Amino acid sequence: MFPECQLFGTLGCHLCEVAEAELMPLVAQGLSVELIDIAEREEWVASYGLRIPVLRRIDSAAELNWPFTGAQILEFLRST
Repeated sequence: MFPECQLFGTLGCHLCEVAEAELMPLVAQGLSVELIDIAEREEWVASYGLRIPVLRRIDSAAELNWPFTGAQILEFLRST
């Protein structure tokens, strides 16, 4: 079972689209990922604006900064 995650990004971000594509095989296996548009809150822009896309685990608040591969995502999801 995978932990629930959030992917911080924004519309028109090419790297965010690439990150989503990396996540899709895991979503097909049951990973739940909420897409968060950082443009919706000033604090998200301040925190994530220069480093999106960022994958965040809801359970631990751990973050995986771009660039990441499918293998790195799996390792991130399996860590505690």
